[in-house]
Amino acid sequence: MHFVLELFNNKIFLAPAAGWFLAQLIKILVDIVKGGFCKERLYGGTGMPSSQAATVAALIVITRAKFGAGSFEFALVLFFGFIVICDARGVRYETQRQGKALNNLNEERKEQGKQPLDIMKFKERVGHTVPEIVVGIIIGIVCALIVYHLPF
Repeated sequence: MHFVLELFNNKIFLAPAAGWFLAQLIKILVDIVKGGFCKERLYGGTGMPSSQAATVAALIVITRAKFGAGSFEFALVLFFGFIVICDARGVRYETQRQGKALNNLNEERKEQGKQPLDIMKFKERVGHTVPEIVVGIIIGIVCALIVYHLPF
């Protein structure tokens, strides 16, 4: 129990957790407005806004506020945050595009009466667009600033 109390009094934990939670909540609301609830939004990493970007942006901002720009901690989270955001846009987005292309190819083969590829259907929502990442970063920054100014 002591561990949990310490964790929830740790601003470096709370800021990214709040960023992630808020981004996931907004994703659920966006999906509901677009056409219905999707249970994947409770834990999934794609969609508007990027919860990855919100989490790492909050971590970067709160670490900078607590330890300063010259600290080891800030340098560490800055570089790892950059990697996570680049991965969300680059590698994961390309994986998403490839999954969609393979799914389309498999459907075309079925329609032509050919043997479908020996694959399961690939996920087509894996990465993030630039606007999803930007909104996620803004959410993360706001959450970090709010948490930083909490009176504890």
